[in-house]
Amino acid sequence: MAGHSKFKNIMHRKGAQDKKRSSLFSKFSKEITVAAKMGGPDIDSNPRLRLAVQTARTQSMPKENIQRAINKSQGGDAENYDEIRYEGFGPGGVAIIVESLTDNRNRAACDIRTAFSKNGGNLGETGSVSFQFDKVGEIIFDAALKSTDEMFEIALEAGAEDVASDDETHEIYCAMEELQSVVAALIEAVGEEPKSAKLIWKPQNTIEVDLENARRLLKMIDVLDDLDDVQNIYGNYEISDEIMEQLNE
Repeated sequence: MAGHSKFKNIMHRKGAQDKKRSSLFSKFSKEITVAAKMGGPDIDSNPRLRLAVQTARTQSMPKENIQRAINKSQGGDAENYDEIRYEGFGPGGVAIIVESLTDNRNRAACDIRTAFSKNGGNLGETGSVSFQFDKVGEIIFDAALKSTDEMFEIALEAGAEDVASDDETHEIYCAMEELQSVVAALIEAVGEEPKSAKLIWKPQNTIEVDLENARRLLKMIDVLDDLDDVQNIYGNYEISDEIMEQLNE
């Protein structure tokens, strides 16, 4: 268990602070509706729904919005969404995974392919890059809650496999099957809810990209992230603090 490994840039989502909340909440609502439709509206007996609701709550999604999404799943007019994973390459040869929930496969495929091709990337076949990632659980806590050593010990006791801490967060990783139990153990030990808890695609290795490729890559990811059919985007890229500063100038 590598307690101090540095791991960044596994997932790009602009977040509530710089993305319209209505768009973010729309993605959460879709996931909640699909989870409730597939496994039933009871949060306690539906692990996927429980995780979707928990993720939405960490981003301050109102309770009434969450309940509305659950109720929608039980109505006869609820949309049927297909879960599709797209894989491809972005600028600099980085591997990209796009998770989609869509009610129109043709539209989603066309929009996602266009986002890749117009921004220096290319969409590949299913399985073309996913072998470079592991599907794991990720739990994030504020760094201020515990010291690095304390969080490492707590995570180890909770059944986690890896911890990466910095000045802002503790990022804890576990087997995907253990996510719910690890989250529950961490909440009990820390005494606080995590900032987020979800399943992610974690790259086995990362590729550092230069300034030009970073600029093109982030533009491509922003275009993808703005698509209604796109839920999550993962990549094996790493962007240095120096390059990020130049991009933000």
